[in-house]
Amino acid sequence: MQADPRSPSIQGRLTALLGHLDAKPLAGRTVFITGGTGFFGYWMLSLFDLLRQGGVDVQVRLLSRNPAAFAAMAPFFATQPWVSCVQGDVKSFVDATPADLLIHAATDTDAAAHRDPLAIMDNVLLGTRHALAHAVSSGVSRVLYVSSGAVYGVQPADMEQLPESASCACDATHPDSAYGSAKRGAEQWCVQFGLAHGIAIPIARCFAFVGAGLPLNGHFAIGNFIGDALAGRPIRVNGDGTPLRSYLYGADLAIWLLKILLQGAHGKAYNVGSDQAVSIRQLAETVRDTLSPEQAVNITRSAPDNALRSRYIPAIDRARSELALDVWTPLDQAIRLTAASATPHQHS
Repeated sequence: MQADPRSPSIQGRLTALLGHLDAKPLAGRTVFITGGTGFFGYWMLSLFDLLRQGGVDVQVRLLSRNPAAFAAMAPFFATQPWVSCVQGDVKSFVDATPADLLIHAATDTDAAAHRDPLAIMDNVLLGTRHALAHAVSSGVSRVLYVSSGAVYGVQPADMEQLPESASCACDATHPDSAYGSAKRGAEQWCVQFGLAHGIAIPIARCFAFVGAGLPLNGHFAIGNFIGDALAGRPIRVNGDGTPLRSYLYGADLAIWLLKILLQGAHGKAYNVGSDQAVSIRQLAETVRDTLSPEQAVNITRSAPDNALRSRYIPAIDRARSELALDVWTPLDQAIRLTAASATPHQHS
C-alpha cells in the first residue's frame, strides 16, 4: 500500500517547493494520465491533491489496466472524487471524455518486463501512438511525453554529464537496446504528431529518482540500500561500487514534470534528474550515515584495474535556464524523507 500522500514527509516537501510552480493554468482543467499508478503517478497525484487543497480545481483521469488493484494499492487516491479511472491497456484503451492536458508516462520499468523486449517495444511505440491519437480525439492541447535518459545509450567515458544535444545514442542493433531505441523512436513520433495536429508536446528525458513509492527490495540500488538500513541489515552493494549515478527527489520530480507540461516547448527534450554525481559506494555510505550509522557497507566485488567507469548523469542546464528548475532537495534529506514514508512491509 502506498504511503499517505498527506504525511509530512510528502506533503510537507511538496508545499515547500510550490513557489517554483505557477499552477493557475490548471484551474478548471482535466488532465489525462497514462502510467499514473506507479512512482511518477503517485507523486503527480500527490501534487495535484495539494494544489486542490489550495483551491486549484483540477480533475484527473487515470488509465489503469486494473482499477481494483490500484484501489487496493492507493486507497486515498481511489476514493477522491477528482480522480476517475479509465480501465484499459495503453495500446487500445477507449475513453470519450474530453481532456485538456495529457501526461503519457506509461512504461513498465520492472526488471521482469525487460526480459520481453518485443512487449517493451509494443508498449512504448504502439502505446505512444495510441495515446497521441487519444489526445487528438479528446481535445488535448498539450501533451507531456515522459521519455528516458536511456535514449542516449552508454554515456561516453569522457563526458561528465549528458546534455540534450549529445549525439550519442543506444545501439539500435543491440538486443539490449529495445527500451532506449523505442523511447527514441517515440520521441520522434511525438515531434511529428504535434506538428501535424497542432499539439504542443515537450519531452521529459528522465534519469534516476528517490522518494515514497520507490521499491525498497527491487532493482533500484538506492531503494535496496534504504531497505537494508531500515531493516537493520548491513548495506549490500551488488558490484564494485564505482558506477556514478544521481538522484532527484520525488517532490522535485513532480514540480519538474508539471512545469515542463505547462511551459515546455514543443518537440524539445528536457533532461529530468539531478546533476550531482555520486558513486554507488558513496551512495551506500550516505544511506548508512543518514539512517543506520552502526551498520557496515559490504562491497561484493573489487573494481578491475583500468576499467571504464560507468556514468549515468544528466546535464540540466536547459531546465535551469529555460524553466527555472533545479535540484532543490539535497540527497541526504531525500533519503531521510524516503525512509520516513516507507511502510513496514517494504523493508522487512
